[in-house]
Amino acid sequence: MDKTPQVYPLITGIEGAFFLSRPRRFGKSLLCSTLGAIFEGRRELFGEIAGRPALAIDGLDWEWKKHPVIRIDLNAGNYNNGVKTLHSTLYAEMRGIAEKYGVRLNRTDSPSAHFKYLIEKACKKTGEKAVVIIDEYDKPLTNTLDNRDAHIELRNELKGFYDVLKSCDTYLRFLFLTGVSKFSQVSVFSALNQLSDLTLDPRYADICGLTQEELEANFGPEIDGVLESTGRNREEYIDRLRRFYNGYRFSKNPLTVYNPFGILNHFDQNGDFRPYWYRSGTPTLLTDLINSQNIDLTNLNNMQVGYDDFDAFDIEEMEPAPLLYQTGYLTITDYDEKEEGFTLDYPNIEVRSAFAKSLATRCLKTPSNWSYSSCKKLMAALNGGDVDAAMEAVKLFLTKIPYDLFQKRENFFQSVIYVVFAMLGLDCRTEERIATGRVDMLVKTRNFVYCFEFKLDGSAKEALAQIDSKEYALPWTGSGKKVFKVGVSFDFEKRNIGEWVSAVI
Repeated sequence: MDKTPQVYPLITGIEGAFFLSRPRRFGKSLLCSTLGAIFEGRRELFGEIAGRPALAIDGLDWEWKKHPVIRIDLNAGNYNNGVKTLHSTLYAEMRGIAEKYGVRLNRTDSPSAHFKYLIEKACKKTGEKAVVIIDEYDKPLTNTLDNRDAHIELRNELKGFYDVLKSCDTYLRFLFLTGVSKFSQVSVFSALNQLSDLTLDPRYADICGLTQEELEANFGPEIDGVLESTGRNREEYIDRLRRFYNGYRFSKNPLTVYNPFGILNHFDQNGDFRPYWYRSGTPTLLTDLINSQNIDLTNLNNMQVGYDDFDAFDIEEMEPAPLLYQTGYLTITDYDEKEEGFTLDYPNIEVRSAFAKSLATRCLKTPSNWSYSSCKKLMAALNGGDVDAAMEAVKLFLTKIPYDLFQKRENFFQSVIYVVFAMLGLDCRTEERIATGRVDMLVKTRNFVYCFEFKLDGSAKEALAQIDSKEYALPWTGSGKKVFKVGVSFDFEKRNIGEWVSAVI
């Protein structure tokens, strides 16, 4: 996948210091390798090789000058051990680079002193300005968000280390940092005010990840192989790929991308739809944060944030919106030009379903192996337009929640039902805004739309009457799908659904 057309303007512009935040497994390290090879002048890697066409940069006006490249990768290491592990990692990374450029480091010096000395000496020995690439700059910090003492100790140490980059500005041709998060204000970025943040820049929205066009243009053999072995319909298969794995958006523009890790594993497993990216990391911290702050789970699929909220990532004031966005569990789904505000939601079926299962297990304390047959029955009922069977399945799920976790709030029950539907990977929306008000919950399947109104202190008939009086279901009557209106009342004493009534438009 040739990303050098996106890389070229980055390396030829006036500014030369950049930061890019992307979730894990998005190809940040491969991007760092590509930048390193370009600045090392390794043109042979970008020309035609074994029948592979030359990459775009090979035909562009690039000087291919050899610069000293200092690349530091902080991805490895158990940083819960604190500064000792960080020092060992930094020493190991810089020692190998120093040997490459004939620079001798004094082991007794601090990592910051090593770093400054290495940059200056590498420039003098080669006669060219240095290129510094730091991959996963924040790994020691994101690994210790649940260990406050170690986190603060590491943060202070990293701040001193990264301060070197400011003092060595005259020696640098190009600076590039990647990570999952942006730690702002009093944190490690306070001195790096020369960095240009590319995270939400529309020009680089697809510098990591695969667009739908790139997928279909470059993965023809893999797609054909899955179709041949499974007998799937091409159009339906491509649409399911898009809904299951695509959807990550990194700017105000509507362009979305696939996570490379998920889609590559999908093809490697002969087209099995599984949460490969989600399983590659455990979001225990996220679910614990949501649980500890009593966050309304229904707000996770319709979060409203501004530009400043994306930077608010600090252990002193841990907020769910930036944490969920920067780690990839929520993404941008809409942008309001007038208000300069963003709407966040789950990027795709993979994340929506898998994250809901984690929330059910950790926040609602339900068994992790909630009956496969129960899930299958609920899905079959919704796909078949059987409201009664669907509600019976939801009632069964509510019996799995411990008695003392229930809260006498309508939105608690609403959150639980949302989690049930989200676990199935359904297109489920809460507090859906329309001209006449907010729909409590909207669930869509291939052939049906379910419009729910909930009542804790009221009857199911009253809920249904509100749907009618507010014309909540009206916007979907022309969708080509059968629309169900469902009024539901909750019985707090029974910790369950009390009754429901439904009607078809």
